[in-house]
Amino acid sequence: MILNNKMTVIVDNTPYNGLSGEWGLSILVEHDGKNILVDAGASGLFVENMKALGKNIADVDYGVLSHAHYDHANGIPRFFEENKKAKFYLRETTAENCYAKKFIFKKYIGIPKKMTKNYSDRIEYVSGDYKLCEGAYLIPHKTPGLEKIGQRELMYQKTKDGWKPDNFSHEQSLVFETDKGLVIINSCSHGGAVNIINEVKQTFPDKHIYGLIGGFHLFNKSEEEVKNVAQNILDTGIDYVCTGHCTKDRAYGIMKEILGDRLQQLHVGLVVDFNI
Repeated sequence: MILNNKMTVIVDNTPYNGLSGEWGLSILVEHDGKNILVDAGASGLFVENMKALGKNIADVDYGVLSHAHYDHANGIPRFFEENKKAKFYLRETTAENCYAKKFIFKKYIGIPKKMTKNYSDRIEYVSGDYKLCEGAYLIPHKTPGLEKIGQRELMYQKTKDGWKPDNFSHEQSLVFETDKGLVIINSCSHGGAVNIINEVKQTFPDKHIYGLIGGFHLFNKSEEEVKNVAQNILDTGIDYVCTGHCTKDRAYGIMKEILGDRLQQLHVGLVVDFNI
């Protein structure tokens, strides 16, 4: 039995019970005696919310950046000021190169400029399947052709060879073991929620996947597309889905019709206990 296995939502779009929200995400996972912070939101708001929720930033053992976008990374420099021991774990391809196309212009949407240089001693780059600690892993995308999603979403990377559609090689999932099965956190699921579930199935073929948590980037999708995603998630056989942030309310409502009681909405302060 794994002791003390729960998550607390520190930042999400949806405020709750006096706690403020913002366009971003930050989730604290308490896993078998270790504290793992997934993302740090778009500002220093996560600091205030952690304090209000009775969580001590100094107690965080590991930081994980789900992907190289500002609404998940902008709080990291503040984290390093408040916590003097934990490293943040980034995919090895993470760089200051993520842009969104707006009409004919491209807008920078990446990590804070010079962050990796200014805090090089606090940042750990990882590749492949990476064991973060006992029972917790960082899993990259393994699905080919994800640059097609980048092109569709008008997300690009600036490279030495020019503009390239984002293939989300900088995105990773935190996967941790619970008594109910594996739980996946992927904050925006740019590579596709169903792809992510299947990638984790491929990585851990002998383990049951209990849940998927994070944004699914459905706020800009048609009703039909949202229904297809919800049905495909249902067909994977996982037991629990918790979404918010870039899913947003409209898509959440559509998904609820299909996923029913399996689906829960993210909001600031939400606590989910994975202990049986």
